Amino acid sequence: MLVIGHGAAERAETRSQVIENIGQLVIPSFKTGTLDSLVALSEDLPKLENFFTGTVAKTVDTLRNLLNNDPSKLAQHILIDEKSVDTYLLNGWMWKEGRYDVQKSLRELVDTLNKEMNSIDNALKAKLNNYNLVKGSLTNMQRKKTGNLSARSLADVVSKGDFIQDSEFLETALVAVPRALVKDWNAKYERLTSMVVPRTSKLIAEDDEFALFGLVIFRRVHDDFVQKCREHKFIVREFVYSEEEIAKQQQELEMAGTTEKELWTELLRLARTNFSESFQILVHLKVVRLFVESVLRYGLPAEYIGIVVKPEPNAKKIFNVLQTQFAYLRSKSNAGQNVKPGGDELLGEYQTLMDQEFFDFVFYEVPWIIT
Repeated sequence: MLVIGHGAAERAETRSQVIENIGQLVIPSFKTGTLDSLVALSEDLPKLENFFTGTVAKTVDTLRNLLNNDPSKLAQHILIDEKSVDTYLLNGWMWKEGRYDVQKSLRELVDTLNKEMNSIDNALKAKLNNYNLVKGSLTNMQRKKTGNLSARSLADVVSKGDFIQDSEFLETALVAVPRALVKDWNAKYERLTSMVVPRTSKLIAEDDEFALFGLVIFRRVHDDFVQKCREHKFIVREFVYSEEEIAKQQQELEMAGTTEKELWTELLRLARTNFSESFQILVHLKVVRLFVESVLRYGLPAEYIGIVVKPEPNAKKIFNVLQTQFAYLRSKSNAGQNVKPGGDELLGEYQTLMDQEFFDFVFYEVPWIIT
């Protein structure tokens, strides 16, 4: 969580040393602007914060899905400039002045952050959609090679020798017969329709549900044969043997697999980069919001000290300690009013605590959306 108080940095830093897992949060010398501009930002920032948080969360979800929900692998990719989130936040966080010039107005800074986050969000969406299309196509191809003999592709089941070759009048029909009806098939197939060549039924393959038979019929009775088979719950597989077509399908499958792997790698790389970028943008927006709410609460001069606190399991204890350390701010923060810090957008695991009492500091949570 991010906390900001009003007063001398030395005093706040000394007081905050009683809490473990804290880090200094250097608040830049922003241009305060007018009261109207601060109020307008105070109303807009919660909406942007929700969007920013959602973008970071979607990026993490993308990484998690690509890595098959493996926590150890995920931890290797949710880094900020090759550092862990804890290290980034707790080891002397600094505003990126080279990227976000504090001489600009707060509105300009927020617009820049929003523009960058939109760019990140759009880039990930485009890459993810492209990957999903290729992945879906590959999955469909692979699905055709699985399943039972009534539905799966027969390209790798049959061979050239299973078919009658170069006949103008005859053709080989392939029929998937439920295993429970194999005896019925053997007894009836010659009489299903006229012009079925006797004693040509041959078992080609079988699985747990179906047996695949090949037999020779006259081309002219094909449609009638299909209808009679359907009446007896035999499934005619429409398949024309072609070595060229089989080779083409295999090539398409291999190409789809190669493309999917390439796009997976590209998407993983982009999601890793986007996490680093989007998380930093989110934190910068949080700092702007801390500053805006602090000016609205404490007024000028805008001399603020911020800290980052990684909460212990006992969150109530942390809030009590912070209340004690920042009690000197009580007279500045209109403690007599029943107001919650940071408006009504405060969410997360501390909501109950914040509903019950007013704090002498401005507080915002950086949601732990990574696990």
